[in-house]
Amino acid sequence: MVQINRGNSFEPPPPVRRIPIIAGNWKMNKTVEEALSLIDEMMDDLDAYEEVETVICPPFMALSPVMDLIEDTNLKLGAQNMFYKESGAYTGEISPLMLREVCDYVILGHSERRQYFHETDEDVNLKVRAALKNDLVPIIAVGENLEQREAGRTAELIANQVEIALREVNSFDAATVVIAYEPIWAIGTGKAASGQIANEVCQGIRQTVARLYNQEVASQVRIQYGGSVTGDNIAEFMSQPDIDGALVGGASLKAADFVKIVAQTQEAVGKKG
Repeated sequence: MVQINRGNSFEPPPPVRRIPIIAGNWKMNKTVEEALSLIDEMMDDLDAYEEVETVICPPFMALSPVMDLIEDTNLKLGAQNMFYKESGAYTGEISPLMLREVCDYVILGHSERRQYFHETDEDVNLKVRAALKNDLVPIIAVGENLEQREAGRTAELIANQVEIALREVNSFDAATVVIAYEPIWAIGTGKAASGQIANEVCQGIRQTVARLYNQEVASQVRIQYGGSVTGDNIAEFMSQPDIDGALVGGASLKAADFVKIVAQTQEAVGKKG
């Protein structure tokens, strides 16, 4: 732990208050019209929870119109992916230069990108560096599958994912990123990890960041849990010391469910103190 010299005694630095962050990943769902309708249905309720940073991540086609709709609210906008080049002959890709005009955040390294589109840890690193260069905050997704967990490889695998994702990222930028622990075996399965299990992994992520940089940087990084998060179980995760929010999938597509998750998060933060 970093020590601060105060006279003749040494004391730990004061704890850093990390603003909880709830991000809704809509994946490949909702047309533009449907996206605007969903935002309109929950926007006022979400805007009332000022102690939680709420991020909406709709499909690319809906980013610009959603940006206009939430302009006068506390809501933030995020993209679900991007390419690491700023321009060029890359048919079908979206560049950070395009996203920075509308977005605050971008999800990188989601397990579905790794599984279906064969993205590697090195690809994620290139994207993380490109996002930071263009003033986008990356939400870096890491996680293990069931076979890897049962083999006892969770800690090793996730530490490696974090280390490669942050390669050549300076300490100032590293302190601003969000890391989302998403156990692949819990995504879309209805099988969420327990709060204790999730926190153990998130604690390991924070320790990895401390090893790569220092304790001060590690204390600032926000770490989310993702995987079958609902309004009924979010409080269990938010009560844990190393979990600072959630990356929400299916429940973010239903206004009442997503609002409940944000509301329960703010309530849990109040209990944390």
